[in-house]
Amino acid sequence: MQVSEQSIEVRTSGGTAGGFSYAPQDAGQWPGVIHLTDIVGIRPAARDMARRLAASGYCVLQPNLFFRTGNPPLFDFPFALGEERTMQRLHELRGPLTPEAMERDASAYVDYLGGQPAVRAGAMGVVGYCFSGSMALRAAAARPDRIAAAASFHGGGLYTDAATSPHTVLPRVKARLYFGHATDDHGMPKEAIEQLERSLASWGGAYASETYAGASHGWTVPDSRAYNEPQAERAFARLTELFAAALK
Repeated sequence: MQVSEQSIEVRTSGGTAGGFSYAPQDAGQWPGVIHLTDIVGIRPAARDMARRLAASGYCVLQPNLFFRTGNPPLFDFPFALGEERTMQRLHELRGPLTPEAMERDASAYVDYLGGQPAVRAGAMGVVGYCFSGSMALRAAAARPDRIAAAASFHGGGLYTDAATSPHTVLPRVKARLYFGHATDDHGMPKEAIEQLERSLASWGGAYASETYAGASHGWTVPDSRAYNEPQAERAFARLTELFAAALK
């Protein structure tokens, strides 16, 4: 399916988020989906991921989550975890995105997407990667009236001991949830996955949670050193299955 794309600006309570929207060129209306990038932000690989999702029959919004800090490209030097410049930049990008800011931003993204002529009224989806996996869950909590499906791939810190841990928003969530975890992920170790799955079982909603064997943190993103094409394809299939069941 051919896809059209355009630059967009979303006004939020914290400022204006630029980004892109993607939609099938065929006539008609399509379910809306919010595509949340990893912390490296919008760049060719992320745009390709959103474009591919749109070609499956969705209007996809890809906002710059880090608009409070800067516009893409967010890194003007080689990204290298553990290196001082990289770690400082990660701190700058993460800092303004408090749980409250994430929910307010997500609600603004929902409202913007819902106002687009090509977007079908009703249920929407959201997907997050790495850092934004938790934001996808918070989006579902912030807008249970619209978000009917939320997915996280190699999301970090989904279950922690903090009072603000993402899993604590589950009582407000009505969406179907999917969690695809990496193997031996320092941001989401086995113990945290087990705790999250216990919380999901207690929550009682529809969900799936699985760990991708042999897949390291970042395996779904084509420009990541951890990219694992077979497992990335399986992840994309799970994502489109989730959205087809909940949104179409």
